[in-house]
Amino acid sequence: MPKVDLLNKEGKKVGNIELSDEIFNVEVNEDVMHEVVLNYLANQRQGTQSTKTRSEVSGGGKKPWKQKGTGRARQGSIRATQWIKGGIALGPKPRSYKYTLNRKVKRLALKSALTTKVLEKKLVVLDSLDFEEIKTKNMAQVLENIKVENALVVLADKNLNVQASTRNIPNVKTALVNTINTYDILKYDSFVVTKEAVEKIEEVYA
Repeated sequence: MPKVDLLNKEGKKVGNIELSDEIFNVEVNEDVMHEVVLNYLANQRQGTQSTKTRSEVSGGGKKPWKQKGTGRARQGSIRATQWIKGGIALGPKPRSYKYTLNRKVKRLALKSALTTKVLEKKLVVLDSLDFEEIKTKNMAQVLENIKVENALVVLADKNLNVQASTRNIPNVKTALVNTINTYDILKYDSFVVTKEAVEKIEEVYA
């Protein structure tokens, strides 16, 4: 079992915590992580881009000039694709980019990402994380104490004071155990998690 330091909000070591091999010590599968990240990004696309075809642009329906005798190339409509302000051929239309992946694949990618953070020593476990009031300065001080600038902060349950205090800090995002995903874990340099959240991760994703 991997063992990491347990820190308090002052950044001081107050003990150790053993992590589950099933979650934090699996064989890292980079191909699966890549596949899941692509799936996540594809599912975020709105797919609202659109261009007009020749049937949708404005313009007359008759031939701009007669077929023969003008010396110019034959034309059927000023809405044809070769004309300025003509329709677009094979342009994008609104569509959904979403597709699904097997749940086991997503689970493996998540475990691989968490294991990567452990191997890179980028996983920071706090004994607790709570504030009496909403204040960005409080969270900024905690991050400075644990020497972290770019991080995904994971909580076991909703905590308005912590979540709101983190909102205005650049390169830092809060998430709950049931909302973490492979993309966010890999995107942020450090994975900051409370002891309670670690226990919940091991329970939910086992």
